[in-house]
Parts: sequence; structure tokens; C-alpha cells
Amino acid sequence: MPTTLHIRPAALTDAPPLARLDHLTWSHFHAVMPRPALDAPFFDERHAPDDYLIAALSDDPVGYIRLAPSPLAVSAHVRQIQGLVVSDEVRGRGVGRALLRAALDRARGEGARRITLRVLGHNAPARKLYEGEGFGAGPRRLPGSSGLIM
Repeated sequence: MPTTLHIRPAALTDAPPLARLDHLTWSHFHAVMPRPALDAPFFDERHAPDDYLIAALSDDPVGYIRLAPSPLAVSAHVRQIQGLVVSDEVRGRGVGRALLRAALDRARGEGARRITLRVLGHNAPARKLYEGEGFGAGPRRLPGSSGLIM
């Protein structure tokens, strides 16, 4: 398998491998929702391919990031990172950082002036990644949860 990582926009045909990736990488450590079923639809009316960037080795997705616009017109300048997943096989090799940087570049290119995300407070590896890319200048606890807004 080639070791060149490519970041690209998602397509509808990516749904099966992304659903499999979601299922295989799920953990109580970083998720508050139940494990997704292996055959669960990945894309739907609230989760369109346009919101995703994929990290691929050869043609095989090994990670993704979801970058969504704010649903509020008053916050049209805001983008939200709503998921970052990296396959266990490539974790620790810069895939998450490459996805995050590509998403930040895309958001800026779309005119975003603010980018937010949520992360579980105990997820130290994710927090380290986000803080290393400039997030975390005042995380706030989400009421009633262990999540942080960065």
C-alpha cells in the first residue's frame, strides 16, 4: 500500500468505507453516542458528503473530518468541526493533524472567521492535537457533560 496520504472531499460512494471506519474506531473514550451499526447509513440529510474531507492512502479512506457551517444565519462566519476519526492502523502518523489543517484551510477559504469544536475533557490526545493547532484559548465546559467547547 502506498504511504502517500491524500486529503480529498467525500463522495457518496465513500459511505460504506466511512461507515465501516466509524464502526471500527468507536470507543467510549471519545464518543457519547452508541456505537454505529456497521450497516447504518453514513450520509443523510443532516450529514452531506460536502461537509466531509477524507484522508486516504491509495483509494482507501483511513480517516475523515466533518466541517459544518453553523445553522444560524447570524453565525454564517462560523464553522464547526463535528467529528474527526482516524483508523487505528495509522493513528499517531499525522493523519488527524493533516485532516484538521485541511479543514481549517477549507473553512478559511469559505470565509469563516471562527471555527469551533467540542471534545470530551478526558480525551487528552485529541485535546493535545487541537491545542497544538491553536484551539483551546479558553475552553468552556458544556453544562451537564464532560465535554469542552474549544
